[in-house]
Amino acid sequence: SPNSLPHSTPFSIKSTNTHKNQKTFLNLSAPLPLLNKSIPKSYKLTFGFHFEFPHLLIFHNPPFFFNFKKMASIFQGVGTATTLSSSASFDSNKFHPSSRRSLSERKVSFLVVRSDAAKMNPGLNKIGGRADQLVTNAVATKPDTSAASTAASKSGHELLLFEALREGLEEEMERDSRVCIIGEDVGHYGGSYKVSKGLAPKYGDLRVLDTPIAENAFTGMGIGAAMMGLRPIIEGMNMGFLLLAFNQISNNCGMLHYTSGGQFKIPVVIRGPGGVGRQLGAEHSQRLESYFQSIPGIQMVACSTPYNAKGLMKAAIRSDNPVILFEHVLLYNLKETIPDEEYVLNLEEAEMVRPGEHVTILTYSRMRYHVMQAAKTLVNKGYDPEVIDIRSLKPFDLHMIGNSVKKTHRVLIVEECMRTGGIGASLTAAINENFQDFLDAPIVCLSSQDVPTPYAGTLEEWTVVQPPQIVAAVEQLCR
Repeated sequence: SPNSLPHSTPFSIKSTNTHKNQKTFLNLSAPLPLLNKSIPKSYKLTFGFHFEFPHLLIFHNPPFFFNFKKMASIFQGVGTATTLSSSASFDSNKFHPSSRRSLSERKVSFLVVRSDAAKMNPGLNKIGGRADQLVTNAVATKPDTSAASTAASKSGHELLLFEALREGLEEEMERDSRVCIIGEDVGHYGGSYKVSKGLAPKYGDLRVLDTPIAENAFTGMGIGAAMMGLRPIIEGMNMGFLLLAFNQISNNCGMLHYTSGGQFKIPVVIRGPGGVGRQLGAEHSQRLESYFQSIPGIQMVACSTPYNAKGLMKAAIRSDNPVILFEHVLLYNLKETIPDEEYVLNLEEAEMVRPGEHVTILTYSRMRYHVMQAAKTLVNKGYDPEVIDIRSLKPFDLHMIGNSVKKTHRVLIVEECMRTGGIGASLTAAINENFQDFLDAPIVCLSSQDVPTPYAGTLEEWTVVQPPQIVAAVEQLCR
């Protein structure tokens, strides 16, 4: 907000695209003598400037340098900044992709800030470099036609989400004798949420193996089984308990293929319930996506419907990579018609939930339903949001996401994960890195509060994003 910037003097800018002698000038008007003249090709400035919208430079060829005498920041969007010192400079040509929209299509406003205003807002999160993309393997994935969703119009049968997970498990165990299940009470008890109910009597105690309450031990057992050629599914009774196996998941599950020089594959699926909403307290309501996303070599997916729960389960079991499947405890009793025909989803493909034109809303898991509830209100108010369930938390489907950003030019991310270091932060970095040129406004991310989850139901719901917040954020973005 301009009101939060002390020692500032507003001024206006007008672009004069004169290509005579291969030069481009910017005419800056302000009550400062320095700014009443055209800026030459190279100039030292002792002030910073703030972009209202998150595109970085508007200069054309040839290369154009600004050298800052003292620290100044170019704010690209919420939570990201490029910090320049007296020895730093940047080249406008470097940040001038061929896909840039014309200058006439952009809206820009500037604030001149004195160099001593570097402490103007200690709450801003300043990062060296241009919006570093935190997810290094977030590649643009083209849709895999061989793994396309089965048409909903085909005949099917109704299943709850946990039953769809079970059906996916059973089909893969029937198809491949190497598939096995390991975990606490997964055998004749059927698992804490009955996902594996009935599988032990059918396939035996060796393929549906009950273990002691020792997450580190049975996770290591599953990784070792995968190294020897099996395809184990490791169930955590609660995702929070998998923190006890973090060493196994990080140092062994994610890295063994690399550290062994490719001698071992780790085709293991790690799955279990988590999330907020059942008054289970802080330790049993954790969202561990942010914990696991930084582990190299691991894929992460989150199911949100019975249909994609089954399809993602089957795809994860067939993958040669270790996959973590996140299931939200409040979604287990969702009912949906599942096709009778076999189908397998693409692990790296997002789902277009609702096409729209005005703003792209990216979400996953339980927040999909909060977003769709908010979408009804937004439509009544004249907005047309596009809703995408990203499903693949690592890597991101930047193919679908990018096409949506190019269409709507505005992005809202809604997640149940914690704000600090969450999936939304990584997704924001990935979009800024790849599609910043198409954004007409800074990316907005709505996340859970950075607090332990309370027991009380009213307080518990207060910590996560609610539909009215989503409506307000879209209204602000689309102004």
